[in-house]
Amino acid sequence: MKKISDIPLFRAFRSSNYTLYFVGRSVSQFGTWMQRTAVIWVVFTITHSAFWIGATIFAEQFPSFLLSMAGGVAADRYDKFRVIKITQVTSMIQATLLAALVVSGHMVVWAILALSVVLGIINAFDIPARQSLIHQVIADEADLPNALSLTTAMASLAQLLGPALAGIVLSAFGASVCFLLNAVSFGAVIVSLVLMKKLPVPAKKASGKKVTAQFIEGFTYLKNTPRIGLLIIMLAIVSLLVLPYNTVLPVFARDIFKGNASTFGYITSFVGVGAVIGTIFIATRKPGANLRIILLLSTFIMAFGLVCFSQARNFPLAMLFCVCAGFGTMAQFSV
Repeated sequence: MKKISDIPLFRAFRSSNYTLYFVGRSVSQFGTWMQRTAVIWVVFTITHSAFWIGATIFAEQFPSFLLSMAGGVAADRYDKFRVIKITQVTSMIQATLLAALVVSGHMVVWAILALSVVLGIINAFDIPARQSLIHQVIADEADLPNALSLTTAMASLAQLLGPALAGIVLSAFGASVCFLLNAVSFGAVIVSLVLMKKLPVPAKKASGKKVTAQFIEGFTYLKNTPRIGLLIIMLAIVSLLVLPYNTVLPVFARDIFKGNASTFGYITSFVGVGAVIGTIFIATRKPGANLRIILLLSTFIMAFGLVCFSQARNFPLAMLFCVCAGFGTMAQFSV
C-alpha cells in the first residue's frame, strides 16, 4: 500500500521526527484557538464591552511583541527541545487556572487579564523555538519547503475548525471545558518531543558580539535595505491597526446578528476558510510570480472584506466577506 509520504504533497512526512512535530503542534493549535475563542466570549459575557475584549487581546499580544527578541535569542542560544517543554508545561498550567476560575465561579476580568499576560510571555519564547525547530526535525533539507507549507496549512485549518469547535463546546459544556481541552492539547506536544529521535544539534558559531550589538546590526541592515524595511513597516501597521478587528467580532455576533457563542465561532471559522484558501493560493503560485502584485492585491481584498463585513446585516453575505478578509490576511503573511 502506498504511504502518505510517497505522495509529493506530503513528502515531508518521510521524516518521523517531523511527523511527530506536526501531530503535536496540530493538536496544540486546535486547543489554542479554542481557548482564544472562549476567553474572548467569557470576557464579553462579563463586561458586554468591546473595550475589555481589546484589553484582553492586548494583554496577551503585547508581552509577546515586547519579548519576541528575547524569545528569538533563547531559541538561538539554548536547547529548543528544553525551551518548548518548559513553555508547554507552563501553558498547560495557565489553561488549567483559567478552567479553575470558570468552575469556581470567580470569573473576574483582572484575573483573566493577568493570565493573558502570562500566556503572552510564554508565547514570546514558545513560538520562535517551535518555528525554528522545523529545521532540526527534517531529515532531508530538500523537504524543508514542503514541511513549512504543511505547517502553515495546518495552522490555517486550526484557525478554521478551532473556533467552530469552541462555539459548539461553549454552547454545550461551557468555557471551562474549552480551557481543559487546551490544557490537554499541550500534553500532545510534550509526548511528541519525548518520542522524537534526538538529532545532533547544529554547531553554533560564536560571534563574540553582545546581543544588543547584534540587534543594532539587524536594525541597521533594515535601514540600509528599504525593500525589506518598508515591508516590515507595512506589516507592523497592518498588525497594529487592522488585524485587531477580532476585538469587535463578539459584538457583531450578539448585537448585530442576534446570535450566541456558536455564531461567534462561525464568524471566526469563515475567516479561517479564507485563510486556508489564501494558503493554498500562495502554495500553488508559479515560480517567478510577482510577489509585490500578490501582496498589493491581498491587501485590497482584506480591506474590501472587512469594510463590507462591517456594513452587512445578512449573515450568509457577511460570512462571504469574512472569507475575503481571511484570504487577504493569510496571503499577506505567507508571501
